[in-house]
Amino acid sequence: MADTYTPPVYGTGVKATIQRLGGHLAGMIMPNIGAFIAWGLITALFIPTGWLPNEQLAKMVGPIITTLLPVLIAYTGGRMVHGQRGAVVGAVAVMGVIVGSDIPMFLGAMIIGPLTALILKYVDKFTEQRTKAGFEMLVDNFTAGIVGGAMAVAGMWAIGPVVREITETAGDAVGWLISHSLLPLASVLVEPAKVLFLNNAINHGVLGPLGVTEALKDGKSILFMLESNPGPGLGLLLAYLMFGPRGLRPSTAPAMIIHFFGGIHEIYFPYVLMKPRLILAVIAGGAAGVFTFMVTGAGLVATPSPGSIFAYLAVTPKGGWFGVILGIVVATAVTFAVAAVLLGFGRGEKEEPAPEPAGTAAEPEPSAAPVAHDHDHDPEQDDREPRARSVSKEA
Repeated sequence: MADTYTPPVYGTGVKATIQRLGGHLAGMIMPNIGAFIAWGLITALFIPTGWLPNEQLAKMVGPIITTLLPVLIAYTGGRMVHGQRGAVVGAVAVMGVIVGSDIPMFLGAMIIGPLTALILKYVDKFTEQRTKAGFEMLVDNFTAGIVGGAMAVAGMWAIGPVVREITETAGDAVGWLISHSLLPLASVLVEPAKVLFLNNAINHGVLGPLGVTEALKDGKSILFMLESNPGPGLGLLLAYLMFGPRGLRPSTAPAMIIHFFGGIHEIYFPYVLMKPRLILAVIAGGAAGVFTFMVTGAGLVATPSPGSIFAYLAVTPKGGWFGVILGIVVATAVTFAVAAVLLGFGRGEKEEPAPEPAGTAAEPEPSAAPVAHDHDHDPEQDDREPRARSVSKEA
């Protein structure tokens, strides 16, 4: 299923392994991109800082991102491994991860969905040769229920805490960089963490509180801009629009609208997962944007929520427009340039001319064949000469 969204990967090296892993991750996300867009539209429209604030409709935002989207991801991942049975047990197992955590468990869903389906696949292989006729449905239902329930418990007690630990570790690393004035290097951790859907945890769990403290003191803070800059995502999507796989180019235009104007950065994460090497492009763009913010003294008075260009401008202090806009433009340009190089400027996506049928190139047209005989040659001469020789022999 992942091959639908990424080109086939051959080989067994480290590069091929990373590409194959990225293909599987994209295979879990891309079929559900419509759900992400629906959530993005609801978020951009109805949250308190949205276009049409509505407290009642905004209640859908939380359950969709914390429950529906992880369930869809785990369901799709399980289906990739073991068909419909794998999809069902994957959706059951992910509930343990969801209930046991207070953050969006996209990464946990990507782990537990395929893992549960893989376990059920081996269980089915073990039981299919040992199940007597007439008991197949009973055994299948009970094995699926047992595996799904057991993995839900394991997700709550084991996988969920591990994912939370990863999230906290990433946040601590970003905090260390901030405390040592190495803000551009923070993109080395922030951008990969964002692609793994840890953006909200880093932004609201680490950068937000630190930024509030700094803003109270200085009236603005650059920390609000480390994760929320829409420039890297816009540059990446522009590169996909011009040089990406032809089948994905039509989807990048609406994705850019949702991302840049709606502030829903999750919309571009699957595009990075499809080609993991593009993480270098968003890291470069993010670092360039942060460096520009530092040089120009840019900062925001609050966290832009969501991270759209409108939210950025809304929380920009008076007189700070130039640095904010320049940082976004620089991040977009750098990401686009690096991504274009990594995509080979679309050379691998050009349509190749249809090959000629075998044998036609080497064989000339019958009418164009050269005549080796003299122009006065009589075609009937070959028939008369053998006849004349035979008459002379009889004589």
